[in-house]
Formats: sequence, structure tokens, C-alpha cells
Amino acid sequence: MEELRGFTWIDTTVLVVYMVGVLLAGIYFSKKEMKGKEFFKGDGSVPWWVTCVSIFATLLSPISFLALAGNSYGGTWMLWFAQLGMIIAIPLTIRYFLPVYAKLDIDTAYHYLEIRFQSPSLRVLGALMFVLFQLGRMSIVMYLPCLALANLTGINVDILIIAMGAIAIVYSYTGGLKAVLWTDFIQGVILIGGIALTLVYIIYKLDGGLGDMTYSLTTGGRFLADNEKWMDWTNLLGTSVMVTLVGGGLTTFCSYISSQDVVQRFTTTTDIKQLNKMTLGNGVLSLVCATIFYLVGTGLYLYYQQNPDLITETFRNSQDQVFAYFITYELPVGITGIILAALYAASQSTLSTGINSVATSWVMDIQTKITPNMSYDRQTKIAQYISLAIGIFAILVAMYLARLDVKSAYELFNSFLGMALGALAGVFVLGAFTTRSSALGAFIGFLAATAMVFFCKYCVPSISFWMYALIAIVVTLVVGEVVSLIQAKVTGKEFVAPKGSTYKTCRD
Repeated sequence: MEELRGFTWIDTTVLVVYMVGVLLAGIYFSKKEMKGKEFFKGDGSVPWWVTCVSIFATLLSPISFLALAGNSYGGTWMLWFAQLGMIIAIPLTIRYFLPVYAKLDIDTAYHYLEIRFQSPSLRVLGALMFVLFQLGRMSIVMYLPCLALANLTGINVDILIIAMGAIAIVYSYTGGLKAVLWTDFIQGVILIGGIALTLVYIIYKLDGGLGDMTYSLTTGGRFLADNEKWMDWTNLLGTSVMVTLVGGGLTTFCSYISSQDVVQRFTTTTDIKQLNKMTLGNGVLSLVCATIFYLVGTGLYLYYQQNPDLITETFRNSQDQVFAYFITYELPVGITGIILAALYAASQSTLSTGINSVATSWVMDIQTKITPNMSYDRQTKIAQYISLAIGIFAILVAMYLARLDVKSAYELFNSFLGMALGALAGVFVLGAFTTRSSALGAFIGFLAATAMVFFCKYCVPSISFWMYALIAIVVTLVVGEVVSLIQAKVTGKEFVAPKGSTYKTCRD
């Protein structure tokens, strides 16, 4: 095996310049003092295409950066169909939810629940769930990529964690959502450019170039494994291409309609045309980039088949690490730093969005219920203190996690997150698609859906986890409607949704 170059001082310089550049950009977009709703929702000056890229950067976790390519390297494009599920998620969001959110001019995702069900408690429940999930997610999103970078670069993991957290805190604290959107845009562009550049380089290095890639996907059997089916008629809820597509689409749909970090982008404008452009653009961008990631994984497989002496046995058999190995040891000097900066960008955009969205949700959904009639100055100050506290908390937990082996915990957390998100999204669907369901029906429906999904996960393993979102939404709808009907019969009072809070009445 030839001598491996690895991470050089030039790559370190590129990575440091990137971090400083993001900090300066965040400070620049924070130069106008934001207060009150401007801090939480922006000042209306951010173009739709910036917000579109910001949503993309938010939804793409740094773990996906490595795992998507690793999945196709391992021999299958099955999970690509989960990304293709955008063709389900986007039309549903645009048709049934964006008009409602625009009509009501909501402040947060959970503000909608209060308006629709006339229940401040339901709003607080949704916000608390989101805050708890984000606290755990941010710590893990900081820890895992920084640990990977530390192993590849030789930089101390604590330094990387502190640098990432400090930069995100600075522009989240000072500039609010506007600074986060613009820095997310910059990092999203770096991420897209970096992965596209990697694909071009891999194709260039293959013996047969693009022809090798095309043959591998069409004739070589690298698209789907032999045991993977388009539809399994013997187990309709088991793993298959159609189940992955539908389940992936509904999981993304759940994020679009009920997760504050995404819905917060929709609150930046009430112009439905801008919202539609934002959502459609994000869908196209996400699908194109996911396809590039999968092409990179297939290219990596072919490259190391053609050059087996360029990779160690350990990394050859580790599909989640092979992309990072290629970045470090095969890309030209300087380009390695750019691509690792892209990986860092995926982490930092998720972190800054998490800090800002948690601060927003805490102040507007929870704090205003505890302390009504707060001034805008007071709201902004509390949000800034929350941003600082959340950032420091995430840094400390990430540094602690870096000393443990928690990869399985990461998978467990994401599984739990997906299950609970489906139940929460079910409440949003119940609200938008029905006119008679009450707050009590929504509460009971949420609990029933959560219990059902946990039952499926731990007692019926034959059901694919991609079906959890569908199961949660259906259970919430059915139970919520039935409980609301019983409540109306018992009390003699039928609840009617306020005008504009359902997809039918928002157009009246």
C-alpha cells in the first residue's frame, strides 16, 4: 500500500478559515438589532431561496452526510426511496398546511394547536416535547461529527466541540432567526458544493469514468439487493421499496408540519406563493443532493474495487466510515479541508437552528403562558439567555458523550424521536382535516398513537419502522374523532374548529 497523506496543515487552515468566515458572516447579519417577533421570525427581508436552503441544511443531519453514501457503498439504494418520498410530503404540505399557517399568521408550530383546539395546554405540550428532543439532538449532533473530525485531523475533540458551539451561540444570540437563516444558507452552499465536487473527482478517478457508474447501477446490481422487493404482498407493513417511499415521505411530512425548526421557516412570510416556492425548492434540492450522496457511495465501492490496496481492511468493511476515509486520504490537499468543512457545516447549521428554534418555542409557547404581557425587549432578552444556556448545555453534554461509546444510544434516540414526532404530527393532521375534534380528543389521540407505535416497535418487529408515521397519524385521527364524538354526546356541547384553522375553512 502506498503511503497515505491524510490531513495536512493546508487542510487545517481551510477548516479554520471556514469557521472564522461563518462567525464573521453571522456577526454581519446580526448587525441590525432584532427584538420581539423580528428576533423570532425575521424582519421579512430574507429571500425565499435563502430559507429554502436553510430548511435543507436543517434537515440534513451530519450523520446522514456519511451514512447516505455509506448505504449505497454497502450495496443498495433502498433508503434513497425514503428521500424520494418528498413527492408525497411536499404536495401534502403545500395543499393542506401552508395555507392554514399563512392564514393564521402563526408565531410557532404549536401556536397553531392553541388556535385550532382553543387549548393553551396543548400548545405547551407540543413545545415541551420539541424542546426535550432538541436538547438531546443538539448534543449528539455536536458530539459525533466532532469525534469523527478529531480522529481524522488530530485536533482535540473538545476544541472542535467548543468552537462549533461558541460560533453557533454568537450569531444565534445576537441576530435571531435572520442571522441563522443566512449562515445556514452559506453552510448549505458549501455542503452542496463540497459533495458535488467529491462526486466529480470520484468519477474522474474511476477507470471507466461515468460508464463504470452507469453499468454498476443498471447491470451490475448495485441499485437494489436481490432480496429487496418493490412490494411485499405477504407483509404489507414490512420492508419494501413502496413502504420505504411512503414511510419516508410521511416522516418528512411530519417534520414539515409539526417540528418547530422547520415550521419556523414558514413563519417568516404569509405570502403563499413564497411559501410554495420555498417548499418546492427544498424538495428538489434535497432529492438532488441525496442522489449525489448515493452516487458517491456507489463510486466509492467501484473505486476501492479497482484499487483494493488503497484502503485498509477495517475501513473497507465499515460503510459508515469509508466516505470519511476517502475524504481524508484520497482527495487533493485543500479539497479535503473543504469537504470536512462541509461536514462541519452540516453539524453547525443543525446546531444553530436548534438553539434558535428552542429559544423561540420556549419564550413564545411556554414563557408567555407563565408571564403574560411581556414586552418585546423582555421576550428578546429571555430568548438570548435561553440561547446561551442551551448552547453551553449542549457543549458540556457533547464533551461528556465524547468520552463514552453512545452510537447505539444515538440510534435509539432517533428511533424514539421519529415515533413521537409521528404522534405529534397526528395531532396537527387531526386539527387540519377535521372540524369537530376537541382538545380532549387530541390529547387522548396523541397518547394512544404513542402507545401504539411503541407497541409496534417492541412487540411486532415485522412492521417496518417506516410505517410508524402512518400508524401514528391514523391512530390519532381515529381515536381523536371518536373521543371528541363521545365527549360531545356526554356534555351536550359539540366543539367547532375556529374559522381558518382547517384546510377547508382557511380558503373561505
